[in-house]
Amino acid sequence: MHRAPDPDAATGAPPASNAAAEAEEPRLLDHLIELRSRLLRGVLGLLAAVLVTLPFSHKLYAWLAAPLVAKLPEGAHMIAVEVASPFFAPLKLAFFVALVLAMPWLLYQAWAFVAPGLYQREKRLALPLLASAVTLFYAGCAFAYFLVLPTVFGFLTGITPEGVAMMTDINAYLDFVLVIFLAFGLSFELPVALVILSLLGWVTPEQMKQGRGYAIVGVFVIAAIVTPPDVISQLMLAIPMMLLYELGILASRWLTPGDRAQDS
Repeated sequence: MHRAPDPDAATGAPPASNAAAEAEEPRLLDHLIELRSRLLRGVLGLLAAVLVTLPFSHKLYAWLAAPLVAKLPEGAHMIAVEVASPFFAPLKLAFFVALVLAMPWLLYQAWAFVAPGLYQREKRLALPLLASAVTLFYAGCAFAYFLVLPTVFGFLTGITPEGVAMMTDINAYLDFVLVIFLAFGLSFELPVALVILSLLGWVTPEQMKQGRGYAIVGVFVIAAIVTPPDVISQLMLAIPMMLLYELGILASRWLTPGDRAQDS
């Protein structure tokens, strides 16, 4: 029984599977080199931001503590329970501020890495989504600092029992405020998340509209978890999130081709 001659063997060419594997290896190596380059640029940008914020770490902490200090009773002040807190608390704040400031640069590096593999329509949508995500996060942090924190601290100092001196540890205060910033910053990303889910086809704008009641319940549950136990601060998170939910529905309807065609 004779075996059919192998064309690759006859011509001396390597098998097709081996040739494809050999062609994939340089491409994979190029991707790894590009990834390393983008990560290195991101880290260098973050380090540059840290070097900029470090000299102002104590001023940044004084600025961060202003909403609480303004509400403290006369004669009350903040304290440092741990020995190293006066050093580490401003340092941690400086790193957090540097991370927030460097976020556009870090997102750009991620975008530059994945952009070559995207279709033209995906590229047109990705940049506005990234810009919107950064803007909404900053807006959430600003909303928390200028409106929420003064209200929360006014409530907490107001319910302090008579004869009890309210003196907050600087490290505990920093952790509390950073959690509030992250909670409001991420909560303000709700429209971007809804648009992404709609573009992926996981949910339609009509389904979001029909599930509005469940969304309101979920918003109030999230607000009750991430905010202090007072009604005012919970409403200050829940109401913007409900408005952002409606904004996400409108944006999803406008960006989804099928729904936009139906509207027209």
